[in-house]
Amino acid sequence: MLDSVNTPILCKQVPRIGNKFSQQLGTTVLKILGWSYNGTFPCCSKMILAVAPHTSNWDFVLGIAVAFNLRLKISFFGKHSIFIPPFDRLLRRLGGIPIERSSTHGWVDGMADKMREAESMVLCLAPEGTRSPISPWKTGFLHIAYKAKVPVFLVAFDYKKKLIEFGPLHKISDNTQYEMNRIYLHFKHAQGKYPEKMLTKVVPPVEREIEK
Repeated sequence: MLDSVNTPILCKQVPRIGNKFSQQLGTTVLKILGWSYNGTFPCCSKMILAVAPHTSNWDFVLGIAVAFNLRLKISFFGKHSIFIPPFDRLLRRLGGIPIERSSTHGWVDGMADKMREAESMVLCLAPEGTRSPISPWKTGFLHIAYKAKVPVFLVAFDYKKKLIEFGPLHKISDNTQYEMNRIYLHFKHAQGKYPEKMLTKVVPPVEREIEK
């Protein structure tokens, strides 16, 4: 651990970017906001980071602070409509990938191919896909993980505890409902900034099966 926010040490396989200044900037933001880490970061060159709950624009600020603090090279999806001058260059530099959500099937297959071909890539996304209450959550990231043969690492932003909770790391099967239930069960105890906006609906009897 490096500092008072319990910054974990990342292994060499994890893609990195940034410098001491950006790392210190991320650390300072986390300190000011009162956040710290819990858990360890996996030693993987390619993975999907599923971050939840997503109920506020503050989640993006917190996520960028985490990426800066860890010097983690990330990619993330954004509505194509926000990639306009002068913000498009900054968003792309931070790792942003513009997508047209009306063509879901195309970008899922395209991103799976891109991850499969890449030597290293950490794709960060919010399974809910929106800050508004939604159930069920989006499943595109599971299809990407399965097709690209990369694991999904669950990261919880718990506003009640002010903790960035790491883990677990899941190998994804082709049973989408089973995988979503595992994810719902993990995140249902994490409190977003606006708890009333978070919905996690487990389909029985899979909950009992998973808890065994």
